Amino acid sequence: MPDDKTIRHPHDGKRIDINDPSEIRNWCRIFGVSEAKLRAAVKAVGTSSTEVRKYLNQ
Repeated sequence: MPDDKTIRHPHDGKRIDINDPSEIRNWCRIFGVSEAKLRAAVKAVGTSSTEVRKYLNQ
């Protein structure tokens, strides 16, 4: 993740950095889910944004 927090999109659009609060906010907005739901999805399928999207759309 870049140090420049003004970047409003994920640095790596293929992976979700669950340890970066700004990235968590961005992914929650992108997927339309709460932080808890995003964390549960990452725990279930890993950090791949494609797999998380599939999981959330089940």
